[in-house]
Amino acid sequence: MPKPLAVDLPYPKLDGIIEDYNSARIIMPAYASLHSELGAILQYVYHNFFFSREGFYETAEILESISICEMNHLELLGKTLLRLGCDPVYAVKNLLSLEYFSTSEISYSKTPQKMLLDDISGEMYAVEEYSKMIKKLTNEKVSAIISRIRLDEELHVLALKEQLKKINQTPFL
Repeated sequence: MPKPLAVDLPYPKLDGIIEDYNSARIIMPAYASLHSELGAILQYVYHNFFFSREGFYETAEILESISICEMNHLELLGKTLLRLGCDPVYAVKNLLSLEYFSTSEISYSKTPQKMLLDDISGEMYAVEEYSKMIKKLTNEKVSAIISRIRLDEELHVLALKEQLKKINQTPFL
């Protein structure tokens, strides 16, 4: 199994994080909304199957490495949400109810270029959303966690763009 594709920096410790419902509300969408770590994991695993089948083993392995990193993010966010006093269910709380996670926004593309473009778009969206979260957060400990996750997402954009470049140079596509 490949290693997670992550920046070579430690993740901040969760020590000292206490109940903070406002911070939980801000970061919950990154955990399990339509465009979340959970969705990214499922999309990368799905795309990995197709790249493996088509013999694009390097790309398949990179997608698997990214999915493992996203699993680490999901775990970190889930543990952070618990410390913040929030139940880390796979849902986003709206005003009156929970909107449970749905796979409706996962890219089920079947062509290599479209899959990678969708993956790049998802990572760029994640970087943008994490940046917005950081601006809203007043809890420095939670902000440090989100900032560190964002670094991985930026690395993923670069790795995916490199794979797209290689796929586009493949003569038989």
